[in-house]
Amino acid sequence: MGRHAEAVFISGVMLMLLLPGGSVAAQTPAPNNNLLQNIALCNGSDRSSPEPQIIGCTALIDSGEHTRAVAIAYNNRGDAYTTKGDYDRAIQDFDQSIKINPTNPKPFNNLGVAYLKKGDYDLAIKNLDEAIRLNPTYAKAFVNRAELYQKRNQFDRATREYDEAIRLEPKLKGAWNGRCWTRAVVGELQLALEDCGKALQSEPNVAATYDSRGLIYVKMSQFEAAIDSYNAALRVQPKLASALYGRGLAKLKKGDIAGGEADISAARTIQAGIGDEFTRYGVQ
Repeated sequence: MGRHAEAVFISGVMLMLLLPGGSVAAQTPAPNNNLLQNIALCNGSDRSSPEPQIIGCTALIDSGEHTRAVAIAYNNRGDAYTTKGDYDRAIQDFDQSIKINPTNPKPFNNLGVAYLKKGDYDLAIKNLDEAIRLNPTYAKAFVNRAELYQKRNQFDRATREYDEAIRLEPKLKGAWNGRCWTRAVVGELQLALEDCGKALQSEPNVAATYDSRGLIYVKMSQFEAAIDSYNAALRVQPKLASALYGRGLAKLKKGDIAGGEADISAARTIQAGIGDEFTRYGVQ
């Protein structure tokens, strides 16, 4: 899902958000007077875990000021709490960010993601709608709203959200695979296959995309191709329940009863209701 951190600006200093994998160590709280270090940490300079970002943002928040920079610090700390799975704290921080700066669409988007992960779809859609109202070109928010519609089994609406996200930002990560998946579910199989191909061109090691392609091939009755795609997904993510279950179904269709039943059993051990999901996708 597309959460959105920002770069904090204080006293004319700008430290841009770095990509994941930064190597700066920060295992103990940074001193409050080390402004530059705190800004860097809050901007995500150390992605070894969420803790360095929480430490840096907390130091900025504890300054006691209610400025736009502190609003960003709340947003970024909320993003780190979301990464930890601490959604209640994340929600509190996004709310604080919005109170300080209610015109910024990013914390509304992030708040929507946190509620989505908690399963509170009504509050999720309310905040994602507001993010898009504030910024109608916010492609990540459209992707997140599409994922919400997927959760509600409203796949046609999800597809339209992905259409808009791709129109706005054709290289946005997750959009092509997301539309591939929704098209696979509703039966637009050739279009879905094309979307998965485009997703794999830009991100060739994403298990979810191979999993989506596996579902397409199962629906096309191309069971050997489905097994190959599910194998690729499982090489990246060995305990992906949907890939194990899908591969099991494909093996059964090919007459490999023992192999198919073993995969399906393993999938159900990981996710008990996985069979019900495939039934909703039109595959049994």
